[in-house]
Amino acid sequence: MKATPTPRSVAIQKRWSTLDWASVFAAIIYPALGVLGLITAFTLGLALNGLTLHWWYPVLALFVGAVTLVICNFGIGVLHRVWQHKAGELKAPAQILTALNCVIAMQGRLKDWVNYHSQHHRLSDKAGDPHNPHESKMWAWMGWLIFRDPNDLQRPTAMWLKDLKTVQILDRHYSLITLLVHLVLPAVIYLTVWALGGSLLLTFILHAAAVTARAIQFHATILGVNVFGHLKTPRWADYLLAILTGGEAFHDHHHDEPVSALHLPRRGLMNRLLDYNGTILLVFEKLRWAQNLKIAPQFSVPARIAAS
Repeated sequence: MKATPTPRSVAIQKRWSTLDWASVFAAIIYPALGVLGLITAFTLGLALNGLTLHWWYPVLALFVGAVTLVICNFGIGVLHRVWQHKAGELKAPAQILTALNCVIAMQGRLKDWVNYHSQHHRLSDKAGDPHNPHESKMWAWMGWLIFRDPNDLQRPTAMWLKDLKTVQILDRHYSLITLLVHLVLPAVIYLTVWALGGSLLLTFILHAAAVTARAIQFHATILGVNVFGHLKTPRWADYLLAILTGGEAFHDHHHDEPVSALHLPRRGLMNRLLDYNGTILLVFEKLRWAQNLKIAPQFSVPARIAAS
């Protein structure tokens, strides 16, 4: 008789030795720095006469935040639908873009992402599911992410990813690439703005806005998919979380039809705006950066429409 797996929220001990500090930084410390940076920048801008705070700085910050959120979702959405569930194939430009977007979104090594999600689909909402909200909503949101079982991280790369050079390079050099994107590149931008006599205050506000938006997207995804996606929620909450996650939070169909490039029907402007992770895959297909996209039957163009 096969033994029932121990619930992960019980099996994994909560102690300093099992804390994954990279995840703690991505999920807690870095978001806190972004919010603190925004508060500090606007406070100093209002309080100090030597700093110029224009009315359009917050508007531009909101725009940069929105763009950052969408970029992060493009990374996670394509990773989830194509590299996880094999809903198509990506050519080199789309692979590189997706990998960089995943680095911006701080998703960690792709082999670990795919292995955890594969476990989730095998044991969804049962003992052994890495983030089962029926065990603990807090565990499904944050606990599984910051307390790790070393055995989970030692699992090899999934067979279908082993031949993808982009995945191999990203995972092999993930720490270095992350430092370049999140530390070196911002430092270069600050130095360039300073050398050209631009506004360092504005630069700092935009940087903090991008960091904060990444945090909003990060937590909307793990809350919207891992927790609320497996519970009964109001329709308005589904749509709000869908906007913040690029359509990933439309989760009611996903375990029945996991292999789908779209999470809403192909036709309809609102569908394509709400499910913009699917829309970017359709754009990739038009650019010939993606091919063999698979779409769940309920989201495909009906035959009578396609023939008209």
